This record gives sequence, C-alpha cells and structure tokens, in this order.
Amino acid sequence: MKYKYILFYKPYNVLCQFTDDSPHKNQRQTLKDYINIPYIYSVGRLDLDSEGLLLLTDNPRVKHRLCEPSFAHPRTYWAQVENIPTAKSLKQLEEGVIIKGKKTKKATASMLKSEPELPPRNPPIRYRQNIPTAWLELTLTEGRNRQVRRMTAAIGYPTLRLIRVKIGITQQLSLTLQGLNIGEYRELTTSEIKILDNL
Repeated sequence: MKYKYILFYKPYNVLCQFTDDSPHKNQRQTLKDYINIPYIYSVGRLDLDSEGLLLLTDNPRVKHRLCEPSFAHPRTYWAQVENIPTAKSLKQLEEGVIIKGKKTKKATASMLKSEPELPPRNPPIRYRQNIPTAWLELTLTEGRNRQVRRMTAAIGYPTLRLIRVKIGITQQLSLTLQGLNIGEYRELTTSEIKILDNL
C-alpha cells in the first residue's frame, strides 16, 4: 500500500484538524481550508497560536512512531520572547524547568544572532516600545501541551511568536520549512518517503 505524506507550513490561528465543532469555528480556519486530501491526519500538533512545520500522513505506524514519547525525536522551534534572556536563563531551559510539577527533559537552547527572515504574522504580535525582544532556537525531544511557551514563561521571558522549523526523523533525515511559504504544502520526495516507510 502506498501511503501519503504531506509537509505543511501551518499559519497562525489554524486548527490542527480538519473539522471544528467548537463555538469558535467561525473565527478560525482548519486544515481543510488549505489541504484537500482525504484520510490524512497530523503527526503531533501545533497550537492554534503557533506556526510552522506540520507532517500529515495516512500511515498509522509512522504516526505512532513519531508521536510515541519513548522514541524522543527532536523538534526545533524559533521563539520570539520578551526581553533578552541571559546565558543563565538559556542554561535553565537546557537543563529543564518545572511545568505543572514535572521537570522538562534536557533540551538545547541558543539565541539566534539576528531576527530570522519570516513572513509577517497576521495579526502581528504586540510590540511594546520599551520592551526589547529576542529570538531563541529551542530543540526538544518531548511534546507536552504548550511546552515551549510554558518553558520560556517559567524563566521570565514570555513567548510572543512561535514557529516550528524542523522535525528530526532519523540521523539521515530532518524535515524543514525550506521551499514552503506560509499556508503551502508539499508531498514528500521519494527518498524522504523511503526513510519514513522504513521506520
């Protein structure tokens, strides 16, 4: 059986599912507004207010393999935060912070040297003239609810904008946003599919 694999650049305020039965359904979009492919589902989730890389497939084995916490596959995010984090704060993120009574797993955290080239968010983030912002790159191997936002808030630097930029699959394959504009998707290449099928 030939499985389908789609890589999607999710915009802000798009629900990570194809239907929305909530009272807010007229105020937000779903995957159906961008992708007209039946019987595929997202591998993991991105919050409504987060952007970036989403993998969708109809292969239940691959979905399980990439969502199962014990396999700990890395996911990389760019987070724009309020104020300029110190080296000590970044080390806290790497070593783990307490969220809802449980410490996060070890991560990698660094400051981006410059603001990344990204399409503007719609609506734009709130800017406050007297509060500087910084961009962090965080790589996690777990996917707790709103984890990046809760981690940066726990050390005193609230996240203003959050984009997932990379999903690590194997040593040979990482999926990225390269070649995608916001709201666009592409099918995986033959070589990418081969690696996923062999997981």
